[in-house]
Amino acid sequence: MNGSSAAYPLDRTMSKFLKLAHKFNSFYLNGLQKKECLAFIVDGIQVGLVRATVMSELSRYPNVFIVNPNSVTLNPAFRNYDERSANIESVLKDMKDKKLFITLKGWRDECYEVRTMFAEQPLLKMDRSATCLFGICNYGVDINGYVNHPQKGLCIWLQQRSLTKQTWPGKWDNMVAGGLSVGNSVIKTAHKEGEEEASLTADLLKNLHSAGTVSFFYESERGLFPDTEFVFDLELPQDFVPCNQDNEVEKFELLTANETVNRILSPDFKTTSCPVIIDFLIRHGIINPENEPRFPELVELLHIPLQSLYKKNDNNMLIENSYSKTE
Repeated sequence: MNGSSAAYPLDRTMSKFLKLAHKFNSFYLNGLQKKECLAFIVDGIQVGLVRATVMSELSRYPNVFIVNPNSVTLNPAFRNYDERSANIESVLKDMKDKKLFITLKGWRDECYEVRTMFAEQPLLKMDRSATCLFGICNYGVDINGYVNHPQKGLCIWLQQRSLTKQTWPGKWDNMVAGGLSVGNSVIKTAHKEGEEEASLTADLLKNLHSAGTVSFFYESERGLFPDTEFVFDLELPQDFVPCNQDNEVEKFELLTANETVNRILSPDFKTTSCPVIIDFLIRHGIINPENEPRFPELVELLHIPLQSLYKKNDNNMLIENSYSKTE
């Protein structure tokens, strides 16, 4: 690889699905190659990546962040979860008040855990609006609500996001989706979001089927988004109609499989929700090796190895950092 932004060009031989997969993996395929970001180190371990624009602002807080040519390190004097969380929150709120980054306009007062891998203990927590400034791996939950219609065949429920949402307002999205916030397990989040977003009852939620995960690494003007989504399928009765309770959904619509394909390929669909729907369509045979000539590539781009990505990113090896740990 030559490390240029053209390392993975969107060539004409790509299908529309593969071009879409390159879009929601924009940083993994192109940004990562440039090696322009610095490793974000907490307790001697890389947990994220920091872009130059963020690094320059963090350097103004030397009591909290140690910035050197190869990494941005959270001050190791902060020894535990609470100290780290409190000091980072203080900096983030100051940057929010100064209106330095557009993503902080969406401050949620809802935090995500920061950890090396999903199975590890969290090192600190951070407001969800800020994690993209540090390239923190986020986790979410999605529910594919579908109906096996006697005439139309496989049909999928989609939601249109509220026009007042802080991110992706008015875009079409999966029937139910939500971030994995502090204090909530995967299944608890699935039930919580299902009840709030679509009025899924306890009886319906008993039929949730775990369908694995999808993962991708997206980049936008807001920041870096390495994301893993826990996916659930839920077959629904033909007479069930989702009803929103938290004012975050404009409306729901039940689409046939072909209509769903056209919807996700349109600019009206939330880019970072496409992997979940594409994965669903693959698992149900709608997208298959017969109609997608680059099928293996497409499947691979739904499962980026985020759990080991930072460990394998040679540009961000921690040997130069005096606080790094040996494995």
